[in-house]
Amino acid sequence: MIEADFYQNFPVLKNQYNQDPLLSRYLKARLPASMFHEISPKLSELGALAVGEMLQWAKEAEENPPRHIPFDACGKRIDHIQMSPAWKKMDEIAAKHGLIATGYERKYSEFSRLFQMALLYLYHPSSAFYSCPLAMTDGAARALELNADEKLKSTALKNLCSRDPQKFWTSGQWMTEKSGGSDVSGTQTMAKKMGDHYALTGTKWFTSATTSQMALTLARIEGAESGSRGLSLFYVELRNQKNELQNIRIERLKDKLGTKALPTAELRLENTPAQLLGGEGQGVRRISAVLNITRIYNSVCSIAQMRRGIELATEYAKLRVAFGKPLIEQPLHVHTLSNMQLEWMACFHLVMKATELLGKEECEKASESEKALLRILTPLAKLTCGKSTVTVASEVLECFGGAGYIEDTGLPRLLRDAQVLAIWEGTTNVLSLDMMRAIEKDKGFEALSEDLNARLKKIKDENAKSFLAKAFQTLQSQFSQTDLLIANARDLALTLTRIYMASLLFEFADETGNDSDLRAAQHWLRDRSFAFNLKSSAESLL
Repeated sequence: MIEADFYQNFPVLKNQYNQDPLLSRYLKARLPASMFHEISPKLSELGALAVGEMLQWAKEAEENPPRHIPFDACGKRIDHIQMSPAWKKMDEIAAKHGLIATGYERKYSEFSRLFQMALLYLYHPSSAFYSCPLAMTDGAARALELNADEKLKSTALKNLCSRDPQKFWTSGQWMTEKSGGSDVSGTQTMAKKMGDHYALTGTKWFTSATTSQMALTLARIEGAESGSRGLSLFYVELRNQKNELQNIRIERLKDKLGTKALPTAELRLENTPAQLLGGEGQGVRRISAVLNITRIYNSVCSIAQMRRGIELATEYAKLRVAFGKPLIEQPLHVHTLSNMQLEWMACFHLVMKATELLGKEECEKASESEKALLRILTPLAKLTCGKSTVTVASEVLECFGGAGYIEDTGLPRLLRDAQVLAIWEGTTNVLSLDMMRAIEKDKGFEALSEDLNARLKKIKDENAKSFLAKAFQTLQSQFSQTDLLIANARDLALTLTRIYMASLLFEFADETGNDSDLRAAQHWLRDRSFAFNLKSSAESLL
């Protein structure tokens, strides 16, 4: 009999590194032993912080969202964005724990990126999406590293990679305009040469990390050709030495479905001073390095978001009693939790594989085939993980029943915030088409095929090896029908990724000899569809 004053307890999260055996098993398998032992305490420290002070700061930042103050008391235009003090705390944690610096100090050579993304994985779910400014910052750091002159490298790049909170900078990324969206060829912002710099004029319709010290943006130099070939990349510092915005007007803050603590604005540039990066007409090519970074960040944040939701749902299942016993003892509920966990595990392996390749490429240790593999895995990881995160978040809320729909619990935010991960840095369709470009122009499919087949040869499970080889051959056999591939690009991307993830799961199970890893691989093979059949050209059903 339930007492009249019964109150359901909610789960209390524990150290997120210590509670994540897959993360530690993966790092132990992939990293030099000395490095693993050196970084584990650092990851544990952040894992504890993520369920301690950071959780409270995230709550405060969400409850006190950004506020646009266009004028001061005297009527002077100031366009100040007022942020919660808790938001600044997220900035300090990021600097002190080297969430950007780790990737550029390269203390651990090609393994530095893997360590960095493990830090991000622990940091993101408790950061109120401060991971977004960090993604833009990392992308900007890479763009400056590749394209900036020594002056910018010694100032802006140095600040972006600082571990000192007083010196640490973040960067915005201003690519989206009303006319273009993901299609940047529609960019209308113009750049006029003004002596030793350029002046930018135009509207940036969607700018994240608007309180950052700098930004990278696309613009068309006067007289340049139309389309994407006429675009150039520019470096902008938002404020002058008086801390005044440099000819930048904030039109409004966006009222979004989620990511409420993150300042996202519509900006008007009016002869804003800027510096050209990477040569005239090279903008789209130069931002490719930025997109590689931000898409991998998006993927890491997706698996981190899934992990947090699954952790909450699993711990709640241990506490919640229904129909006479805890949910964790009820087979149907356990199956639901296991299915979510399986989706996360497969995505985890995919993202970490891309991260490893990124580290190798940046340290010039990647072969040409590995570079091509990274090129195709980046959009595949982002689109797959983004979609999976939304699905998992919805299931997590359902696992809590009515409580999952109540704002006081904080659970609805999981679903609202998850949706942006399928949109940022390219929607599913945009990324599916990017996969097609990687196949057609960058030998991406050849590289993936070579890597997959080499892995299949080593897999110990003969049934899995045979099944996956046949599924891949069936998919590959349909590539001759090029007229239908574009219309089926989304299904192609998702099916190809499922096959590839299966190979990663079996490879890891063989490496670790862990029963749970083997069961995950076997269940993935059993429960997912690997069939790909081209459908006739899409027609409107309206």
